[in-house]
Formats: sequence, structure tokens, C-alpha cells
Amino acid sequence: MKEKRKADGIIELDDVDKEILNLLNQDGRMSYRKISRKLDVSIGTVHNRIEKLMKTGVIKKFVPVIDHDKLGYKLTTVIGVRVKGGVLMNWEDKTAYHKNVLCLYDVTGEYDAIMITKFKDTNDLDEFIKNMLKEKDTQRTNTQTVLNIVKEDFNSVKML
Repeated sequence: MKEKRKADGIIELDDVDKEILNLLNQDGRMSYRKISRKLDVSIGTVHNRIEKLMKTGVIKKFVPVIDHDKLGYKLTTVIGVRVKGGVLMNWEDKTAYHKNVLCLYDVTGEYDAIMITKFKDTNDLDEFIKNMLKEKDTQRTNTQTVLNIVKEDFNSVKML
């Protein structure tokens, strides 16, 4: 990978980089040797490309993809939150690291933030929402329960 950065800091990937990312996305534990065989490049090339992808931040880290359902977290919700003006960042700092919050986004529109959360049951969700509404900075919430997960792929390389 010749590190090509656009003026806006975006890294340009060539086809080999994209294929390496695709293979690692399928199996993050795939050996350099196996990748090199599949792509018909040297092990050294694979090693150097992966190191460069890590150094540039394209690959942030290698982690297992956890099936929350198998751990009992069967309830997924999308929660919109309206927060008192001027304190959104403080509210996010407190809320983002709650164990049930998987994603937290600043958004435009009716709500200030949108959360993706997972809970074991409605009792856990109820307690979470009531505790959040007790906070003086939380003005309003709107909770939507996910009935079916049609697609949930935060590691997709298909867009490359």
C-alpha cells in the first residue's frame, strides 16, 4: 500500500488492501500465510500492508464479534434522547459508557442523540429509561423496540 492520502486525510486503498480487509473481516484470526496464498502475494507484503493499515488507523483493532443474543441480551432498542441545551457533551460523557449502550450518536432533527442499546428483558430497559429520565439534563426519550434485526454489520467492507 502506497500511502495515498487525499487533502481531507482520507486514505485511498488499492485492490490488495481491500481484499486483505475483506479476508480479515471474514476471519480476523486468518494467518498472514493463508491471506498471502489467497491473494497470491508474499507473506511480507501481507504483513507490511496490515501494519500500514493499522498505523494509518484504517484498522483500529482486532476484536471478537459477540452474539449478544447468546449471552441473554435479546432486546435491542433504538432510543432518541432530547437533552437540555448546552450540556449534551456532559450528558454523553456520562451515558456513553453505560454497559447497555452499544452506540451513541449526535444527530440532527427532533432528538439530540440516538442510542442503540441491548437489554436482557423489558425490566432492565424500564430501569435504564427511568434512571435516565431522573437525570436533570434529560428532557425526553423516545424508545423503539427492534422486532427483527434485518442487517447489523458495523464491520462491513462491502462499501470499499
